[in-house]
Amino acid sequence: MRLVLLLAALATAFGLAVLTTQSPRPLPASSSVTTFSAERAMIDVRRLAAEPHPVGTIEHALVQAYLLGRMTDMGLAPTLQAGLLSPAAVARIEDRGESADGLRAVNIIGVLPGRDPSLPAVVMMAHYDSVPGSPGAADDASGVAAILEAVRAIQARGAADRTLIVLLTDAEELNLDGARAFFSEHPLRDRIGAVVNLEARGGGGRAMMFETGDGNAETIAQYARATRDATGGPSSNALAVFVYRLMPNGTDFTVAAQRGLAGVNLAFIGRPAQYHSPTSTPDALDQGSLQHIGSQALEAADHFLRAEALPQATYNAVHADLFGLVVLRHPPQAGWLLLALAAGLTGFAAWGARHATGLRWSDLGRGVASGAWLLAAGLVLAQAVRALGGPMGQRIDSPETYYTLLRRLPWMEAGTGLALLGAVLVLMAGVAVIGRRIVAGVIAVLGLLALTLGGFDPVLAVALALAVGLTFWPRGETNGPWGGWLGLIILVLMFAVVVQAAAPEAAFLLVWTALIAAASAAGSAFISARLADWRALPPPLLATGLVGAWLLGQGHGVFLGVGMDLPGALALIALLVLMLARPLAPSGLGARHALAAAAGACLLLGCGLSLAGRTAEPPAPDAAVVP
Repeated sequence: MRLVLLLAALATAFGLAVLTTQSPRPLPASSSVTTFSAERAMIDVRRLAAEPHPVGTIEHALVQAYLLGRMTDMGLAPTLQAGLLSPAAVARIEDRGESADGLRAVNIIGVLPGRDPSLPAVVMMAHYDSVPGSPGAADDASGVAAILEAVRAIQARGAADRTLIVLLTDAEELNLDGARAFFSEHPLRDRIGAVVNLEARGGGGRAMMFETGDGNAETIAQYARATRDATGGPSSNALAVFVYRLMPNGTDFTVAAQRGLAGVNLAFIGRPAQYHSPTSTPDALDQGSLQHIGSQALEAADHFLRAEALPQATYNAVHADLFGLVVLRHPPQAGWLLLALAAGLTGFAAWGARHATGLRWSDLGRGVASGAWLLAAGLVLAQAVRALGGPMGQRIDSPETYYTLLRRLPWMEAGTGLALLGAVLVLMAGVAVIGRRIVAGVIAVLGLLALTLGGFDPVLAVALALAVGLTFWPRGETNGPWGGWLGLIILVLMFAVVVQAAAPEAAFLLVWTALIAAASAAGSAFISARLADWRALPPPLLATGLVGAWLLGQGHGVFLGVGMDLPGALALIALLVLMLARPLAPSGLGARHALAAAAGACLLLGCGLSLAGRTAEPPAPDAAVVP
């Protein structure tokens, strides 16, 4: 019975995650004139991305002329602003064997006047240049076309109080030179109060709002209100904003944020094979992604244009969307209150379990140890599966090799996910049931494989030693479901406290999930502290299906964002899913053997998928890989 419930809960989580991470259906050209239509925007995408159009080419000049004509027809009175190319941009051009003499970054700037010119203006921004060799349908013809369609819809909604500035930047692919020129030299720069920027790093998937100005609480609040009616709904979380702020990457919005401007940066990163690739054609672009990013941009910009006050810098809010329906948000300090509530609920569940089943402190310690084993083993397995797919742990100098690796991301993601599922099933079945030597041997072989193919990594080496050591720990098995469940919750709460103290914006993934797991445990203890009673199972069933789906969706975004180099980050997602599903683990020996067999199958299939990715799309043989 428990095995069936476990599989049903995991299947529900997986199915719901797949469903809610899809891009929305594109709206046809016959849609209302006040809404965003991807089909209408595709007319511009096809014209802009007919050919590659990097700075200095005839195709670039043709795209510029087309946009001037389009914006003139829309009544935006476009003007050009020429700026010098930076030394870094010149070096990139010369590295291609071309001359940068006489080249400039030429921005196209249009204005839709508002009723009150004294109010701070709103900017919609995207870049119209592409990299050499790529038509750039996604990066960033989709952004430019989405802005034109959004401006048309804004015009159809009637005049706003604020002025809208349409800024199509140039030379973004070289060194953000167009944006630097506008925000440092153009007379309109001092009139701006908010920015909406559109980007892409791929050719599909749901669009995410991944960057804001500093002190973004008011920005998040207005973004949440504005996009709740957007096609596909809002898509953002504080972890993505926090991590991106730490990364060396930059977009045009980075220049605006450095000037202290509020705003949102939107992008989609699915179908990564199309990033800076010849395959980034209009026909290959996911029109649902265009619909999602364009709809969010329209609603955010329209909201800013008609808002009584634009966002001001306060504090960085903790936030995340739930399946594109709503955006939950709270101040960073509220995380401590949620942790205290989670700790109280965990204590209540432990009290109930102790009186009903004789739960001991040692059982909780074993549960904590099982979670530590999963994190350590999961990191090893994820890194090993990733290593089977190609070079890792190094900087790829060759663009061709980098994009070949990106093409294999779906293979790697599926392989890593299956390997981590295998680790979860090992814990649910019981290491002793499978055989400690077998488990330790598999972990050791895969760990040495990862260290050999990916180069020595001290973190991986420590994780390998910890995983093997915990496998042989004689008291590592819990005597009952309560010890394993509550021990996992306690472990996650300990991690959550550390992250809450160091980076409260990033702690929500741990804090919120631990709170749900603690509430689930308290609910089960209240209904029936004996988990053998089927009446105690609805809370963890519901939590695993719904919250597990949300976690898997977050894991998908993590993999696309940083998982190519840090697949072990997904081990944390596996731990959180296990924390929700742990009380559903079957206790019968036959069911546990079935789980053990499924664990082995998942691991073999995961490694096989990663190897298949290497075979299907091998790295370029002349790739330059350097430390």
